[in-house]
Amino acid sequence: MPSSSLLHQTLNPAAPPPRPRPRALKPEILDIDSDRSSSSDSASSASSTASVITVRPSSREAAAGPSSWTQYFERELWLEQDLGHGVKAVYHAYVTPPRDVRKGPLFVCHHGAGASGLSFAVLAREIRGLLPGAGVLALEARGHGSSVTGSDGQEVADYSLETLTMDALNMVMATSKALDWPGLPPLLLIGHSLGGAVMTTLATTHWRALGSALVGYAVLDVVEGSALEALSHMKTYLSSRPRSFPSVAEVVEWHLRSRTIRSRESGEASVPSLLIRSPSNSGSFTWRTDLSTTSSAWEGWFQGMSSKFLTGRGAKLLILAGTDRLDKELMIGQMQGKFQLVVLPEAGHFVHEDVPAKVAGLLVEFWKRNDRSAMVLPPKVSELLAMGKKV
Repeated sequence: MPSSSLLHQTLNPAAPPPRPRPRALKPEILDIDSDRSSSSDSASSASSTASVITVRPSSREAAAGPSSWTQYFERELWLEQDLGHGVKAVYHAYVTPPRDVRKGPLFVCHHGAGASGLSFAVLAREIRGLLPGAGVLALEARGHGSSVTGSDGQEVADYSLETLTMDALNMVMATSKALDWPGLPPLLLIGHSLGGAVMTTLATTHWRALGSALVGYAVLDVVEGSALEALSHMKTYLSSRPRSFPSVAEVVEWHLRSRTIRSRESGEASVPSLLIRSPSNSGSFTWRTDLSTTSSAWEGWFQGMSSKFLTGRGAKLLILAGTDRLDKELMIGQMQGKFQLVVLPEAGHFVHEDVPAKVAGLLVEFWKRNDRSAMVLPPKVSELLAMGKKV
């Protein structure tokens, strides 16, 4: 696949209003325009002014359909946070907590531009199948499910890499506090495309906030060189894609026909969350996220990413759909053994949706190789002497 197509597939379509609460699904169409009103269920929160709401279907409701979030995660979180100067955030995430918070691991996932937390839905299930005690936290960026508003009540259109990274850090810390964890579990950060840039920055410039919990990070199909090269084509791509669809099923089919996503199960799990009812036509659907509003930030997302990836805190894994995506800096770093590289040529840009079982296997093995609790260190000299051993 040519490198110029990298962001064509990454910035998977969607328009700003936050996602509605999932309901039981009908066979073909999700009720996407249901209101995101607050539930009466709330818990204590993530910051001094944060609160969390967890939504689950009750026994009186119909069973959820196959693409409902409840098939892949235990809880849906709504985390309210005061960011200061009149700015308020309502962060949105999906989570299945680790069985033992002290042992972990917790796979923290961040999607690409235009996608959603449910981009990791099938992957989360596959990870738990291989490592039943693991937890998975899927974050949603502002404008993609999370909402950040100013004192005037309007959305704050700040999509800079630093801002998105702070949002991600806020969500991780808020989740820990909302779920009443004694501390952060061992963490593996996973980022796809834009999410890869966010997680790399988190592991490079903000790792002290995570402390010893940060074990490593994995980046899915994005490197600096090809990402920057592809930006010149983005506006053309966005203007040429369909603006509306008559049904959710049509949008799923469009993703499959265009090979944006190559797995039907993944498409049915993630695509409905990318949509809202069209304001101009109640019978059609349009993208939730207006990616054109983020264009001023595009270049800043990826500039310097290769250097940061190589120097970040913890173990490093890069999963690509093709070797043509490697730039010179990463080629040198890979030859020097600074990170693990895996290429999955059968997948497209959404590698974790196209071949979720394979990516889950790679991530679980990556964790096992770097799990500090499983490492057996040789005894210290002082310990050997105390045991009467000769050294």
